[in-house]
Amino acid sequence: MTRASLDKQPHEVASMFDDVAANYDLTNDVLSLGQDRRWRKEVARAVNARPAEKVLDLAAGTATSSMSFAATGAYVVPCDFSLGMLREGKKRHSWMPFTAGDATKLPFADGVFDAVTISFGLRNVQDTDLALRELYRVTKPGGRVVICEFSHPTWAPFRTVYEEYLMRALPPTARAVSSNPDAYVYLAESIRAWPDQPGLAARLQGAGWSKVAWRDLTGGIVALHRGVRA
Repeated sequence: MTRASLDKQPHEVASMFDDVAANYDLTNDVLSLGQDRRWRKEVARAVNARPAEKVLDLAAGTATSSMSFAATGAYVVPCDFSLGMLREGKKRHSWMPFTAGDATKLPFADGVFDAVTISFGLRNVQDTDLALRELYRVTKPGGRVVICEFSHPTWAPFRTVYEEYLMRALPPTARAVSSNPDAYVYLAESIRAWPDQPGLAARLQGAGWSKVAWRDLTGGIVALHRGVRA
């Protein structure tokens, strides 16, 4: 089994997700204590996909997140660079237009999508700023971005407890439910190293997005960042 290192070499990250594809959604449900379902609902509400809109769901994995957008009548493109994830998703949702793609060089023309979104994937991209610029490039003027990503709890005592869970409780729990527990050690480390809420907002603005704002979920364990392409 493989795990990625924090320099996030694309082949390492892709291989790691290939290894965990079959049980990835179940494992996330267990490790998040079911909170991932609520987070997905909040993403769907923030994206607010409408009939006939084109939505890019980047780092879509098996397309669990894509289903809520498709249910609105939008045309959804689930995109991921883990072929293992895409294969697993295609088994479950054969009708969806799964697309292999790297967040730093997306295989789409300029100004294609009404909305672009990425959930729990931006943290694993080697060049965050380039990915944010690519998302901007493929979005129509007036289009929107929604980023759901692990962040940092805002209340210090809770932050301490949470970080203890990440580094102490998460690995043994992952060993019980995942085919590749080392992958979840990397994921815990990458969460701790990720920018806080204002830090990510600044990077969105630096990539050209306007009207940037964020909302904390579950005390800041997760943050929803939004922006608009001018």
